[in-house]
Amino acid sequence: MRIGLFIPCYIDAFHPEIGIATLELLERLGLDVTYPPDQTCCGQPMTNSGFHRESAAAESLFLRNFTGFDYVVAPSGSCVQQVREHMTAIPQTEALRDLRSRTFELVEFLHDVLEVREFPWAEFPHKVGYHYSCNTLRNLGHARPSELNLPDFSKPLDLLRGVRGIEVVTPARHDECCGFGGTFAVTEPDVSVRMGQDKVRNHSQAGAEYIVSADSSCLLHQQGCAERMGLPVKFIHIAQILNGDMA
Repeated sequence: MRIGLFIPCYIDAFHPEIGIATLELLERLGLDVTYPPDQTCCGQPMTNSGFHRESAAAESLFLRNFTGFDYVVAPSGSCVQQVREHMTAIPQTEALRDLRSRTFELVEFLHDVLEVREFPWAEFPHKVGYHYSCNTLRNLGHARPSELNLPDFSKPLDLLRGVRGIEVVTPARHDECCGFGGTFAVTEPDVSVRMGQDKVRNHSQAGAEYIVSADSSCLLHQQGCAERMGLPVKFIHIAQILNGDMA
């Protein structure tokens, strides 16, 4: 199985270790992984800001970089949601539609496509609180949103149960938005910060040593809030835990 590894620009700029962990994890599972070196942004910032046409060049480059792989995998729910639902600034050829349908976020790829449940190389003896980003929860279907009367499930927690020593704690309002939303965080900074403060305070009060997520943009926002509040909670991407990276 040939995998095209898509590493979003903010991970490349701020937390490249998440991209490295994703690569190593996929290779541990026996996959043939390629990182196209001239990849850039998927166009999400322009689309979110109302300038969708300006994302056409980024979308065309994405198509050129990732055509021909069995799957495209990224450690970012928001970027995968952009590709799946909003990559429409360029002509919707059969090749582009096929590529969009084969682009997966890491958790759903491991859980739904590979059906992995055990990570024998991974150990993380810490209390963690899991943060469901809005895109992974309500667009990609990582778990049951609390407002829906459906059977409870959680794909990321299914995966974390395969890690030795980990203990998951549940904060109050566990699936509430943390306030990060790219453009929203810029245009409504006071609201964004207060939501982030509430989120990290709830995790801390539940006993979390680490906050874990599949979206590092949310983690960056919450980390900034926690540091300014003087809270000792730490932050880590789920790819790093599943890869066996130690604290």
